[in-house]
Amino acid sequence: MSTGNGEYAVIVDTGSNLPGRGAWLHPVPQCAQQAIRRLAFAKALRITGSPDTSAVVEHIGALDLPGNRIGSKEHEHTVKSR
Repeated sequence: MSTGNGEYAVIVDTGSNLPGRGAWLHPVPQCAQQAIRRLAFAKALRITGSPDTSAVVEHIGALDLPGNRIGSKEHEHTVKSR
C-alpha cells in the first residue's frame, strides 16, 4: 500500500481478504530476512523501491514467541503492499 508520499509499506493479511496484489511468505524470521535482502517483496508486489517491511518483521517476531500457538512453520502467510 502506498503511504501517500510515493513510498510503499508491506502489511500482513492474516485473513487473506484485503484487496490488491499479494505475496506468500513462510512465517519464519529467516524467510522474511531473505525476502527483504533479495528485494523479493518489491518484485512480487510489482512496486518500485524498497518498501517498509517493519509490520511483517514485527508480525513474524510475535509468532516466534514461546507459548504462542497462532504461528505455524508449515503454513504460509499472505503479505500485501499498502
